[in-house]
Amino acid sequence: MKDRIESLALAVILTVVAVAAGWASFTHVHDWTMRHAPAGTPDAFGWVNAVISELVPVAALLTIKRRRRDGAPIGYPLFLLIAAGTLSLSAQLAVAQPSLSGWLLSAVPALAFMALVKLVFAGTSATRAPVQVEQSKTGPAGDDTGPESSPSTPAVAMLPVRPITRPNGVPIIGQVTR
Repeated sequence: MKDRIESLALAVILTVVAVAAGWASFTHVHDWTMRHAPAGTPDAFGWVNAVISELVPVAALLTIKRRRRDGAPIGYPLFLLIAAGTLSLSAQLAVAQPSLSGWLLSAVPALAFMALVKLVFAGTSATRAPVQVEQSKTGPAGDDTGPESSPSTPAVAMLPVRPITRPNGVPIIGQVTR
């Protein structure tokens, strides 16, 4: 039950941040497009350009994830991801006030989106994590005699990692089970 609540809380946080970052990024790309579009270009063109340039990285990431699962090459979707991410970050910086703080504040939406994507997509594998376990080395009656009582290094036990999943069953992050 705790895992489900944590997963739901994480999903809500990710969704809120993604929507906020998306809105800011869409707005910056729209404004940048319209600032450089020919006179008379309809405002819808700016929004279409924003939607295309901001959703291509999402599609590329999903494609990369699927291709990795299938063992297929990821070169082209990785190229699209880098190109679209660069375009988005360029738009963020282009509409910023020309100062270090202006550039940083304007880049926050694109950087937040990239960080969230890394958080979500990097933690989906169910791997095993080493955990140290001390084992008692006493003799038959609990005394420290005999060959079993010699000093030794602690044993390392492998505990399985159980993925935390969204309500639809898609893994979010791994957690050590006990």
